[in-house]
Amino acid sequence: MGISIDVGSTGPDYSYLFQGLSSSGGSLGNLNFLSDYAGIKNGSYGKLMKAYYGTAQDMATGKSSSGKSGRTSNILDKILEEKMHPKVSKEAQKANANLTSGLTSLDSSLGTLRNDNTYTDSTDGRSAADKVVSAVKAYVTNYNNVVTTAKESTLTNKTAYVANMMSATAANADKLSEIGVTVNANGTLMLNEGKLKETDISKVQDLFSSDNVLSYGSMISSRLHFAGSVSGTTSTGSTGTDDKTASGASSLKADSQALASDALYQKVKDKDGNETDEYDIKKIFATAKSFVSNYNKMFDAAESSSNSGVVANLSYIREKTARNEDALKALGISVDGKGRMKIDEDTFKKADMSKVQEFFKDYGSSIATNASLVDYYMTTQANAANSYTAGGAYNVQGSSRYSGTV
Repeated sequence: MGISIDVGSTGPDYSYLFQGLSSSGGSLGNLNFLSDYAGIKNGSYGKLMKAYYGTAQDMATGKSSSGKSGRTSNILDKILEEKMHPKVSKEAQKANANLTSGLTSLDSSLGTLRNDNTYTDSTDGRSAADKVVSAVKAYVTNYNNVVTTAKESTLTNKTAYVANMMSATAANADKLSEIGVTVNANGTLMLNEGKLKETDISKVQDLFSSDNVLSYGSMISSRLHFAGSVSGTTSTGSTGTDDKTASGASSLKADSQALASDALYQKVKDKDGNETDEYDIKKIFATAKSFVSNYNKMFDAAESSSNSGVVANLSYIREKTARNEDALKALGISVDGKGRMKIDEDTFKKADMSKVQEFFKDYGSSIATNASLVDYYMTTQANAANSYTAGGAYNVQGSSRYSGTV
């Protein structure tokens, strides 16, 4: 074929470079792009294009092709430019514009539901219950417009967060159902206004609370923030590389693994070298304190990231921490409303260290995985982290899949 890769008998296997290539009927049709590349490189492709267009024009005008070398000198450049920057259809352009405006409208309606004034009677005589019903209706309408428009949009840096938003909604389906909002199979919402009117408005307020970082409203707000902050292009966003974040995430991973390891919990030896029944509590506490510090450090820096891989894994970490809040509290580690940790030294040191290890073997190992992915996306995969699958599901490369079907 004119292509030779000699890596020696002990060299790496480069077969993955040609995965997806196949032959049919003895031909290698799927290798055409390789031969095109060779043709471009040695100039034969340009000569062929020049000859073709020169002949076609000469046939139309009856003129000789000699002396017309400059006529098609830019054709190859134009072809390559078109392949690198394909034109967006009018339909896609319209969908992109609608998605951008739709996200703004959804953010506005969400803001109303997160505003305490919505849940109090107005001086003009409008009841809080009426305002809540109106706000939820607007939210459902704008939410559905965003989900529907995202199907046709080419703004992957925005649609990635729409899928992420849909995943958060699906995770809160039961709570939404309590206030009369049903999550449909296609990801849109359906409102039972009668059930909503019978619901205590405090349930709606708790669901969309702005004071609780883990509330449904806070989760959707963060997704909309990132979707709205990225530029309206077809790329997946900025690199978002941040040494502070990378360092915090990497250190958190190391601390998580250390707290789950057997080495940290080896019993102290006496002066004769014999093992005692005592743990090196000071060393274990120092590691736990470092874990808390790096946990907070990572979130302080990473929450401003516009990369969906980072956002998704931070969300996973928050949810895992929320599920283990009681167990953490028993060890003296508390979590505030903003999702930041604080450790009480006395409580931690009084804990059973065998239970500390048992807890972190599960929780710590899981956190280490997501912290590693935060570090990965922030430093190496910022633009390749998100995409829709062929079935419309959002895929976070290198981690578990968000099943936000559009």
